[in-house]
Amino acid sequence: MNRLNEKLVARTQRAAFSLMEIMAAIVILGILAAVMVPRLAGHQDKAKKSACYANKGDIELQAKLWRRNNGTYPLANLSDIGASTTYFPGALPVCPVDGTAYTIDTTTGKVVGHTH
Repeated sequence: MNRLNEKLVARTQRAAFSLMEIMAAIVILGILAAVMVPRLAGHQDKAKKSACYANKGDIELQAKLWRRNNGTYPLANLSDIGASTTYFPGALPVCPVDGTAYTIDTTTGKVVGHTH
């Protein structure tokens, strides 16, 4: 009977974490968060700039196709090509960096601005 009591006492003494162990884990998680958050935020900005660059290329390509099919480049604000689901089935993209609409130079078909 004495042996059984010793096993029960040993089992109940170590049933939870101590306050110091919990505090140490919280401090370690805080340090990791402080290191990781700035790094992740920088990658988000880079991804948005890359998406803007890809949108520019897509718009310029579609403007060239529009010119081949219609003889002239689309309007500078892209309202005519944006209304056609042939060229932009989802919708005319907007800049992911600042949310502004794209415009083109109607003589060259190149996107104006958006040099992020």
